[in-house]
Amino acid sequence: MVNNFPKLHNAAWPGLVGKGGPDAEPPIDLDTMLDVTASAEVDGVRFDGIDLFLCDPHVSIDSSADDVKLLAEKVQAKNLVIGSVVAPVWPPTGGGSAMGSSAERKLFVTQVRKACDIARQLRELGVRPYGVVRVDSAASPTEWAADPEANTRTIAETFREACDVAADYGERLAAEGEICWGGMHSWREMVKLLELVDRPTSIGFQADMAHTLLYTLGYNAPEDSLLPPDYDWSDLSLLDEALKKMTAALRPWTIDFHVAQNDATVKGSGSHDRTGRHCLPTDPNGKLDIPRHAGFWLRDEDGNLTKAFRHICWDGCMFPNETMVQPKTWTDVLSVMIAVRDAHGWYED
Repeated sequence: MVNNFPKLHNAAWPGLVGKGGPDAEPPIDLDTMLDVTASAEVDGVRFDGIDLFLCDPHVSIDSSADDVKLLAEKVQAKNLVIGSVVAPVWPPTGGGSAMGSSAERKLFVTQVRKACDIARQLRELGVRPYGVVRVDSAASPTEWAADPEANTRTIAETFREACDVAADYGERLAAEGEICWGGMHSWREMVKLLELVDRPTSIGFQADMAHTLLYTLGYNAPEDSLLPPDYDWSDLSLLDEALKKMTAALRPWTIDFHVAQNDATVKGSGSHDRTGRHCLPTDPNGKLDIPRHAGFWLRDEDGNLTKAFRHICWDGCMFPNETMVQPKTWTDVLSVMIAVRDAHGWYED
């Protein structure tokens, strides 16, 4: 039988991340992101769903029950479901630093509470059969470096408060590993933080293939680099060894997964800090063999499927708007998602 799990999702937030503001392109509305997602088809296979950013202008974090019901109906009308949702925990979106003052941390937890409430409503409306609520530290590596030990302890304390909130709503949190988030900017610090939070049933790791490739390079944490500074990208055995070591440490925590490509560089746009540059799946400069390297996350060290999550999601932020509305963009993305599922998926009746 052809694999039908994990389900294949697109992300809506590339229509927002790095968009708006001076020197940036305007946002792409949610209706357009739903349209390009629902329209893509490869050999009869379509996207199963979409993951959302709970932030204006896509979905207000202060949505009413009627607003949430309308959102559910809009997504269902496209024959899609909703998976993971991103809590807007950053100061510009109404949140606050997870290692900040008590007032800032309260704002962080409040945004998590609102996100979990919306996530629960979507689940109860039958449009969200799986997925997590995504968070990060909402602080930069530079800010964190002022007092690493104390700041990691504070982030862990804030995350534990957020875990309590999530549990009240029947939700789980996933912390996105990314080089631009303090205390989460290296693979080693990410593991340390998750162990310090010590709530494995309430919080896990969200792995993005592009961002975690930057982990191996130690971009904001040279001491944790797994590849030499003068690494020759033609030596694929070294890359595989680096990915094996990193995924061995983070895979047991991984509960949400983004398929992505990266060319081993960083990019920032609009209000978003410089982070791993997302590339199109067909980019000749991409360093990852996406279907093969996805297996480092989707299979354990013995080659067995982990089945740790019910869906996987494409993430491609900060692409030009012109690229975002081209049908070929999404057939290419869907093609590589199908290849990942063919290689590392499973079938259920």
